[in-house]
Amino acid sequence: MSGHSAHNDQGHSEGTTKLYLTVWVILLLLSAVEVFLGYERLPLHLMLSLLMGLSLIKAGMIIAYFMHLRFERASLVWTLLPMWLIVTCLLFVFFPDSFRVAEFRFPK
Repeated sequence: MSGHSAHNDQGHSEGTTKLYLTVWVILLLLSAVEVFLGYERLPLHLMLSLLMGLSLIKAGMIIAYFMHLRFERASLVWTLLPMWLIVTCLLFVFFPDSFRVAEFRFPK
């Protein structure tokens, strides 16, 4: 077994415990930065951009390492990538519609 990765019977490489602990610590630090930013008085657009960017980085790391996509064949990753893009685009299409809730008149 090499120090960086190990291969199992099916030819998939897997990360080591050290790798997973390193990724976990990075995720923990990114979460701490997000909490810190929550207490800072930053302009709304800057705050949302920073938090969304950090969240996307964390989501990518979780998908890559803890869902083991980092160790899969490239063909599987390229199969899932378009779906991720479609879902993200749909989010941006439907999210502005949620602002209409403020326009609704609720019975008193």
